[in-house]
Amino acid sequence: MNFSKEDNLKRIADALERISPLPFDNNNLDKSNLFLWKTNPDRLVFIESDFVLGLDLLIGVNYNKDQIYKNTLQFAKGFPANNVLLWGSRGTGKSSLIKLIHKEISSSNSSLKLIQIQREDISSMDRLLLVLKNLNKEYKFIIYCDDLSFSDENEDYKILKVLLDGGLIEKPKNVVFYCTSNRKHLISREMSENTLSSSISPAEVVEEKVSLSDRFGLILGFYPFSQEHYLEIVLSYKNKFRIPISDDQTIKEAIEWQQTKGARSGRVAWQFIIFLSGKYEILLKS
Repeated sequence: MNFSKEDNLKRIADALERISPLPFDNNNLDKSNLFLWKTNPDRLVFIESDFVLGLDLLIGVNYNKDQIYKNTLQFAKGFPANNVLLWGSRGTGKSSLIKLIHKEISSSNSSLKLIQIQREDISSMDRLLLVLKNLNKEYKFIIYCDDLSFSDENEDYKILKVLLDGGLIEKPKNVVFYCTSNRKHLISREMSENTLSSSISPAEVVEEKVSLSDRFGLILGFYPFSQEHYLEIVLSYKNKFRIPISDDQTIKEAIEWQQTKGARSGRVAWQFIIFLSGKYEILLKS
């Protein structure tokens, strides 16, 4: 099939329009307080909250909860706030704290928005900041990255380090970064060892890696659960959702569940409650 020059130009223009990012409408910000940053093309996708747990059910992490809550509240009110790094054991409530604190504060401060960015999209962070910079300055944005870490082949940590502090692309004042990681310095042990073994100046390499986590003003650790802590969480969930089983039987089954999982954590406790709620035909509602 032969196309005229005009037809070809129109086809090219249509293709470019399909792949180019759509201008983000400020009105879309009122549809939700939760967004997901997507690339190809760059855009913010609003999502609905489906949280069942309440902030009061995250127990045993009171100090961390208090620190994050205060930091988020002062940011929502337009005052200075720190970038936050939550690090530590898997399933100990790091991401849940961020989401639930944002949910509670944004219920009365609707200008506070949480934008999740996938770690594989860190390289597009500068473009996201440019989008946010041109939006209504009344909005406050928490850019949230879950389970952040960097491997040997990935040098996106340099991009993040520059954007957090000291880069030519200045982070807007209405933006803070909240990240979770299993590692305090966000760099895998293998990456550190491989780089150190081939480096002329190991001390400088260590300084380079540590300097990334130093960009976070608030760094909070989460540690493995004791058996007592684990069972306390299980019972609090069971009572909250009125699952018709005795405490003694709950404890017995929770210990068996924990043993099959080979771990104790808030995540394991919640998975056990999902099992119980299905067994006793209980709907989990907030």
